[in-house]
Amino acid sequence: MTFVLPRTAGLSSMLADIHRAALSDMAGRPERVAVAIQAHLHDPDLLAGISCPSCPNSYIRHLLHADPDGSYAVVALIWRPGQMSPVHAHRTWCALGVYRGVLSEAFYDLPGGNVTPRQTGVVLRGHGSTSCGPADPGAIHRLANLSGEEAISFHVYGARFDRFGQDVNHVF
Repeated sequence: MTFVLPRTAGLSSMLADIHRAALSDMAGRPERVAVAIQAHLHDPDLLAGISCPSCPNSYIRHLLHADPDGSYAVVALIWRPGQMSPVHAHRTWCALGVYRGVLSEAFYDLPGGNVTPRQTGVVLRGHGSTSCGPADPGAIHRLANLSGEEAISFHVYGARFDRFGQDVNHVF
């Protein structure tokens, strides 16, 4: 099933660039998708006319594009101040870009075979920055909006949108 939203020229262009990168060779795919996203993060009209409301209880995903073959999906995440993802790793490749605001990306490891992750570092990701990674149960992280303003980020996952719950995050 294909999901179609009204699109600005900029959003159509970004989705076309993501499509080319998301269907390229697996080696380096997350990096190429991040580059495709980054090229469009400074377009102030990217989401013009598209409703992406926030949610008071947690960050929320808005589907922007689902690949008809189910190879990937593109979502906009809306983060109110203080909202954060769970600590998780990915079961599929992923790439993200910060469109508005600042997100912190905390990194974790599992020392000595523990089942409780321990934070090892944090990077602030401001407007225009990207991050990406392969499917890797050891690449554990958490995204959070610790600022006082709403943030928006674009995420691309190598999974069908209706399978995000099963195929994207391994939550700790």
